[in-house]
Amino acid sequence: MRIDKFITRHRIVDLVSTDLKGALAELLEISANRFPDLNRESLLRGLLQRENTMTTYLGLGVALPHVRVKMPRRYVLAIGRSPAGIRYDGLKDNERIHLIIMLLADETARDYLQVLASLARLVKEPEFVNGLIQAPDLGLFYDRLLTGLGGIAVRPAQLQQNRINRIMFREAEHVARGCGCSTIMVFGDTFVGGIEAEKWFGSTKTILVTRNPGEASDERKGFAEIIQVRSFSSQRLAQLRSAVLVALTRGLISFSDRLCCVGGIAGSNQFDTVVVVDVEREFQALLTGHADLLPADVKPEVLERVLAVATDLAVEGREGRPVGGLFVVGDTDKVEKFIKPLVLNPFYGYKEEDRNILSPFMDETIKEFSSIDGAFVIRGDGVVESAGSLIQAADYDHALPGGLGSRHAAAAAISVATQCISVVISSSTGQVTLFRRGVMLPLTEKRRSGT
Repeated sequence: MRIDKFITRHRIVDLVSTDLKGALAELLEISANRFPDLNRESLLRGLLQRENTMTTYLGLGVALPHVRVKMPRRYVLAIGRSPAGIRYDGLKDNERIHLIIMLLADETARDYLQVLASLARLVKEPEFVNGLIQAPDLGLFYDRLLTGLGGIAVRPAQLQQNRINRIMFREAEHVARGCGCSTIMVFGDTFVGGIEAEKWFGSTKTILVTRNPGEASDERKGFAEIIQVRSFSSQRLAQLRSAVLVALTRGLISFSDRLCCVGGIAGSNQFDTVVVVDVEREFQALLTGHADLLPADVKPEVLERVLAVATDLAVEGREGRPVGGLFVVGDTDKVEKFIKPLVLNPFYGYKEEDRNILSPFMDETIKEFSSIDGAFVIRGDGVVESAGSLIQAADYDHALPGGLGSRHAAAAAISVATQCISVVISSSTGQVTLFRRGVMLPLTEKRRSGT
């Protein structure tokens, strides 16, 4: 959905207050000027109560306070800037909040968490955030904000139209037509800037795969869809299997499709590889005679978020150390029959929306609790039910390749015992592996020693 339609120049202000309560009161005042039915006192209490329960600080000097209320509109968005900085409990002495994005949402808004996640992704680029904070006036601030919401890359470098790239794209289109490919999948991390699909592929359906969805404009520069997949490998098409999995779960492609994939070494600015992929053949072992790769109760965006968090942990580790992890997603009622807690459940007692993995504020929480032995149990709608859960499914022991330990064995067993998907991060190799019905699908390469 387009968030920019909820933003107006009149609800962007330079804040006078130096504390959070005063800043929120200012933002509520300018919101009530347009929507007088808003109860400012009640909203302020709700916003501050949420801050006491769970921080809405995102880092880089940005906070995203939010609350759900009953109101006749889906969202109200107000933004305050404080170049001098606002005090905020929990931050270091010299750290201040410089940007507050306040979101009021109607209780019935179904895409509430997705809107929060979109706003959070917007302010993860230091260069973009600094450009907003340092804008000489609010007019330029507004223009830069709309540019960011449109998804235009901070670095506008364009695809080099050199001879080799022209040949690669021309031949990729010929290969796609000749092999009966339904879609051309372009691996955009080959370039640091934008790629305009319509310039190269005409009417052929194209999907862009990138670690940064900001590489394409809101009009997507001719791409039918954009898939965000992170990789810690610089090898050609390193994101291929994860990208195809995401495309399948979203319904962008089907098992009977054939894809033409175009890529190169990440950051090389040179396409050099064309690969034809039969989707059904690639995932044949995982399907094992079934057509439902995704469990019926699991939303595609939930699996995407789990894979994203798992890949982040595989890439970054925690506090400089490699970490392992296990996520069990879907069929929770049955899964709970095979688990027992190893520690007190850290998610017990919180509202469901506060412990939903789709919430941008859950990323750091999940990563922090990844050091606890045991599994995360996640419902198909994204709600995290528990962490530190021991899986007891010995009766469903499943043969695995040599070298895999108890975490992989537990992931395989629970995926046989129930209709769930389990995702494992290996602490020794950093490899992310998905299990469905006991069949394993490595989604990333093993991390090389010293990398």
